[in-house]
Amino acid sequence: MAILFIDIETVPQQPNFQSLTEKEKEFWSYKSRYISSDEEAPEDVYHRAGIYAEFGKVIVISLGWLAGEGDSARLRIKTLANDNEKELLQELIAILVKVDNSSTVLCGHNIKEFDVPYICRRILINGLKLPDMLDVSSKKPWQTPYLDTLEMWKFGDRKHYAKLDLLAHIFGLPTSKDDIDGSMVYKIFYEDNDLVRIAEYCEKDVILTCQLYLKMNTQPILENEQIIRVSVE
Repeated sequence: MAILFIDIETVPQQPNFQSLTEKEKEFWSYKSRYISSDEEAPEDVYHRAGIYAEFGKVIVISLGWLAGEGDSARLRIKTLANDNEKELLQELIAILVKVDNSSTVLCGHNIKEFDVPYICRRILINGLKLPDMLDVSSKKPWQTPYLDTLEMWKFGDRKHYAKLDLLAHIFGLPTSKDDIDGSMVYKIFYEDNDLVRIAEYCEKDVILTCQLYLKMNTQPILENEQIIRVSVE
């Protein structure tokens, strides 16, 4: 059984609150109440709009195929980066439709509550067809072919949440936040215009998630020579 690790990076659809239409401002003003304090106005927290598929978009998708065990294990990394979201999602779909669902399982950190539903919503918003690997709308929760390292760590404790970098620390794994972290993606994309830097960060998260998965399954982690990178697109 091969494992396909996935991680995405997202940003708000517009560079700032002022760029929204009046209707969009109205919708965001309502939604932002869930993430803002009493002292913060909707425009003050718009930089965080990327966490919602209705107000954000995907700009980077990193994939990592893990096959084999022990010394023979290999992780093949491919990272897609594009400020045109529809083209980016079309690239992802073209890859996923070739994946054998019977022998490959999708894995990530919090993918069941964030990455997968976010991607699915953005695919539909862009008028595209969901690939079979992501189309779980008619499946029961126990039928979804996903591994989630966050869910593995919860051990049934639904209220428990642990960030990827926290788990990396306690398991003695090098952090993926050595350059940037998720809170910096908005600025790096809209102000620095550095999509490559974001892609490199996303790729590190996929590698870290793979290493964490191996640790949690008491398997040896990968050496650098076992990780094969394909150029960022």
